[in-house]
Amino acid sequence: MKHAHSRKAEIPFRWPTPPLRVALVSPEIPPNTGNIARLCAATGTHLHLVEPMGFPIDDAKLRRAGLDYWDSVVMAVHPSFDALMTTLAPARFFFFSTAGSTPYTSIHFKPGDLLIFGSETRGLPDEVLAAYPDRVVGIPIQTNHVRSLNLSSAVAVAVYEALRQINGEHPPS
Repeated sequence: MKHAHSRKAEIPFRWPTPPLRVALVSPEIPPNTGNIARLCAATGTHLHLVEPMGFPIDDAKLRRAGLDYWDSVVMAVHPSFDALMTTLAPARFFFFSTAGSTPYTSIHFKPGDLLIFGSETRGLPDEVLAAYPDRVVGIPIQTNHVRSLNLSSAVAVAVYEALRQINGEHPPS
C-alpha cells in the first residue's frame, strides 16, 4: 500500500485467479484511462490498451489520474485489436457497447474474463460488434437523457459486477 490510511478497513474478499482483464480499444481521454488504471490496481485487474490511442502512454494527465498506483497496474499495450485478440486467445471475452441489447448482469462472469470497451467518442467498431453479436452486452441507461456512460464509470460498473458474481461463488472463509 502506498499510503497509510487510518480509516481503511479490510473487507473480506476473494480475488479471482486468474484475474479479470479489461481492454480499452483506442481510448482518447487520458484521465479516463488513468482512472481505469487506478481501478485495475485496486482490483488486481489486468489492463490492456489497444492502439491507436488519443494520447502518448507517458501523457502527464494520464499519469496524474492514475496517481502513484502505476507500478501496481499489470498493463500491456497492443498495436491493434487483432493483436489483442491473438495475444489473449482463447480468453472468454465480452464487448460492452451502447449497441448491446443483452444486459451485462445476465452474463455469468468467470475468473480471467476479458471485458472490452471502445473509445469514448466512437465506441467499438461496427465490424467487431457484427462479428461477435452473442458477445455484445450493454449497461442499461436512459437513452432519452444521455448517449452513454463515461468510459471509466462503465468499466467500474462492469468490473465490480464481475467481481461480485465471482466472489459470490467463492465467498471468503
